[in-house]
Amino acid sequence: MADVTTIHQPVLLDDCVDLVAPALAKPGATAVDCTLGLAGHSTAFLKACPEARLIGIDRDTEALGLAAERMRMEGLSERFIPVHAAFDEFAQVLDDQSIDRVDAVFMDLGLSSLQIDETDRGFSYSHDAPLDMRMDVSQPLTAERILAEYSYADLVRIFRTYGEERFSKQIAREIVRRRETEPLATSGQLNRLVDEVVPQAHRPAGNPAKRVFQALRIEVNGELDKLAGTLPQIANRLAVGGRLVVESYHSLEDKTVKSFMNQGLKADVPPDMPVVPPDMMPFFKELTRGAIKADDEEIARNPRSASVRLRADPADSTAMAEAVRARGRLHECERKRKEALRWPHQELFCRAPFRLDAKARTRRRERPVRSCMSSKARVPKATVSSADSNS
Repeated sequence: MADVTTIHQPVLLDDCVDLVAPALAKPGATAVDCTLGLAGHSTAFLKACPEARLIGIDRDTEALGLAAERMRMEGLSERFIPVHAAFDEFAQVLDDQSIDRVDAVFMDLGLSSLQIDETDRGFSYSHDAPLDMRMDVSQPLTAERILAEYSYADLVRIFRTYGEERFSKQIAREIVRRRETEPLATSGQLNRLVDEVVPQAHRPAGNPAKRVFQALRIEVNGELDKLAGTLPQIANRLAVGGRLVVESYHSLEDKTVKSFMNQGLKADVPPDMPVVPPDMMPFFKELTRGAIKADDEEIARNPRSASVRLRADPADSTAMAEAVRARGRLHECERKRKEALRWPHQELFCRAPFRLDAKARTRRRERPVRSCMSSKARVPKATVSSADSNS
């Protein structure tokens, strides 16, 4: 077996352990690592909390096998439960284990070190490989299939929405033109195409194809939709006093996590409402102020930590479950409706309703509100944790 300790250097490991461990101090505490990878963080959690057990979820069977072997070698396998699933199956995984509440949930978003270093799945533009990009190789959709079958409009949508690519139209137009004569089957072909299309004077730092590769990876694996659908599931199953900790690595992930956490930090009511209903009470309390970032020493030791953003908030009260259920139902209905209409991801979140004063009611009659969440809090990154039961 490969030495996974040399493949994987966990990002902000000490900070993550400091945030997770207090929730796992009691006997029988349960943690869930939604992005197990090579179990660098998970082994540290179990070592720091000798009375806790951990459920490790990963959709990559190769990573899951390596993580399970690492746990066995560390003598931690009796307190470790590996599960092959995507993290948006969070609630089902707990139901299958007959677990109602968990005390800590950790997410390390993006690619694992194993996937970054592998050269045969096309994740990296640094190596010429088949355009696969699947984290779960059992699923049918690949990056090659997207480039071969998606319409010009859909290609523009994913490059612009998931890659924030300035030249989305030009790149999509050239892909459609070239695929009529030859298939785009390798990362090298796509890299050269983008290099020819993007003007030299308008290139971002680094490889000009990095945004296109990011967009394809997100589309293949449904990363942002899965993340947006998973966060309410986690909050609904997080025990009071439990903690959710999330590391994200690009702005779209961070906005999704940050938005959800900010939503949970305030009452979902007009400021002049005299009584706040239980299902509109805040269900998180601030644990970290803003995002934790890697310092120069961490970046020098582990360059992949340069873009990390780590966030944490605790659940504020026992009203958390009721509030999350109510807001989660709205989120799920809106998500399904917009998926059916094939709306772009940035429109996934709802806008805030107008305040119920006289002026707002007039505006509301003139222009019906289509949604229910602040447009400024549409996409986050982060770490969340539940407040003490005495909070």
